Amino acid sequence: MSIPAIKGMNDILPGEIETWQFLEATARQVFGTYGFAEIRTPAVEKTELFCRSIGETTDIVEKEMYTFDDKSDNSLTLRPEGTAPVMRSFIQNKLYNLDPVSKLYYMGPMFRYERPQKGRYRQFHQIGAEVLGVEDPKIDAQVLAMLHQYFCQIGIEAVSLQVNSLGCPECRPAYRQQLIEYLEQRLDKLCADCQRRYQSNPLRVLDCKAAGCKEATVDAPSMLEHLCGACDEHFNTVKKHLTALAIPFEVNARMVRGLDYYVRTTFEMVTDQLGSQNAVAAGGRYDGLVQSLGGPALPGIGFAIGVERLVLMKGADKIAPTVPQLFIAALGDEAADQAFVLMTKLQRAGIQAEMEYQGKSLKAQMRRANKLKANYTLILGEEELKSGQAQLKNMVDSSQSPVVLDRLAETLMDKFAAEKG
Repeated sequence: MSIPAIKGMNDILPGEIETWQFLEATARQVFGTYGFAEIRTPAVEKTELFCRSIGETTDIVEKEMYTFDDKSDNSLTLRPEGTAPVMRSFIQNKLYNLDPVSKLYYMGPMFRYERPQKGRYRQFHQIGAEVLGVEDPKIDAQVLAMLHQYFCQIGIEAVSLQVNSLGCPECRPAYRQQLIEYLEQRLDKLCADCQRRYQSNPLRVLDCKAAGCKEATVDAPSMLEHLCGACDEHFNTVKKHLTALAIPFEVNARMVRGLDYYVRTTFEMVTDQLGSQNAVAAGGRYDGLVQSLGGPALPGIGFAIGVERLVLMKGADKIAPTVPQLFIAALGDEAADQAFVLMTKLQRAGIQAEMEYQGKSLKAQMRRANKLKANYTLILGEEELKSGQAQLKNMVDSSQSPVVLDRLAETLMDKFAAEKG
């Protein structure tokens, strides 16, 4: 009996992986242009890291984390998101001593136990970026400019930027209490989850997708009406910079995000192409997070992009898999041995070459060359070995031209250069 993959944890196969590689390579190129350096953290962290950073009353910590005890009775968790591990590494390795401003990005798998559905899986992948050490709203705008440029360069236009402000520890408590009092008058309309958490995490009720919760909070008070002077000025300045950079956006006062560490600027890139999973990227400020985890009092801002959702949006516009630039069809054992040496020399020269290893007929080998969509084929037999020359066939237009075997790499490179124009 075969053993299937774990539900909600998917293989990424040839023919699909090329799109992933394109998305990752573009992130490295765009983020590098903005001065970001890559960081890689372990997939497993101490459970306390996520409880302290994300918040013990969030859905992630309460319901979704993969948590287990190791053989030393340490409580460990597969990372459900990327920011907290990056902050842990930033503090542990004292990266704040290298430069007053740190710009970091990451990419890799995250894990949450929830019902698998389109665009939401138990193992999923994120590309994320973090900036630490800058409170100026210009950095908020720059992060959003980088995110906007990334979407432009990967060719996804069906997204829109939504922004909000969640205030700060100075102005949020009064708003939070007013929201609790508002929700208490409408408890019978709230779903069971929101009835349970409306006092411990009332802002999450605004983000609930249940119809009753949406209806009950239509006239709920807005955080934007309760911002202190400093938060109001910060948010207005962010919007001013976005306008100056010609980055389109809209204000969504109901956006709260699902993690406790967010303050002030929050944002999402949303689409109407993925049903209920409409956010393809999201993030915001977390000015108190580093200090709460034992580091210095540094402000921060960042975002994460859902790679699976980007792949779904690319759809038919997938990146074509690589194909052999040359397929060598060998006739006979001696020719097969020489074809193997010739193929390896081409590969060392940077040319994608392939051959048949099974000693099949010429007809069968040509069928495989066609199936692989090779650009050129070279038939190598006894006569070709004696003369040191063979016919190079263009598989697109079926034209043939003689080629000296000792100069095969140079000839192919000249042809590729001429084809590129």
